[in-house]
Amino acid sequence: MAKHILSPLPGTFYRKPAPDKPNFKNEGDLIAIGDVIGIIEVMKSFNEVKTDQAGKIAKFLTDNEEPVMAGQPLLELS
Repeated sequence: MAKHILSPLPGTFYRKPAPDKPNFKNEGDLIAIGDVIGIIEVMKSFNEVKTDQAGKIAKFLTDNEEPVMAGQPLLELS
């Protein structure tokens, strides 16, 4: 069974800290508990999405600048 990192709240998901910066993480990267994998923007408030489990990113299930709901899977771990 695949493990997922879920969105903690609804809003717009960003994979980068700024438009001219690289992604926080990419597919194939190893992550540790507490790593930042993206930002969710809600009404001009930006909230870091930190991992609650460790592993290797198999694939992102959410694109950059895509609306997300609370509890929606953002990425899959292998």
